[in-house]
Amino acid sequence: MPFPVEEKYIKQTEQKLGVVFPASFRNKMMHENGGSVETPPDFWNLYPFMDTSDMKRLKRTCNDIVRETAAARGSTGFPEKAIAIGANDGGDQLVFIPTENTTTLRDAIYWWDHETGNINQIAEDFEELL
Repeated sequence: MPFPVEEKYIKQTEQKLGVVFPASFRNKMMHENGGSVETPPDFWNLYPFMDTSDMKRLKRTCNDIVRETAAARGSTGFPEKAIAIGANDGGDQLVFIPTENTTTLRDAIYWWDHETGNINQIAEDFEELL
């Protein structure tokens, strides 16, 4: 069950990854750190931000965005600078992509198909998925 996360944990993740998350994603995650969204073509489980405030939250957030992005980057064809924010049960990833030559992530949400390596935009903004 998702629970709120303090902004300081989001900032720690941003520092580790060298990116800035879109406001709509940050706001959703501050209220519910993790959870799921449904989009065509699939149902996606969102990765949480690591929360070390107590052991219960640490255990629930050990599959955090930093860890899952590192694992996804080990996959053939995963976009080099993409940030994995969720997955379906088939190996595909829900991702953010940085804007050209910056650390700011685009507002748009993409689906990376692990079989083809294709990246498909599924929403203009994370808010559309809520």
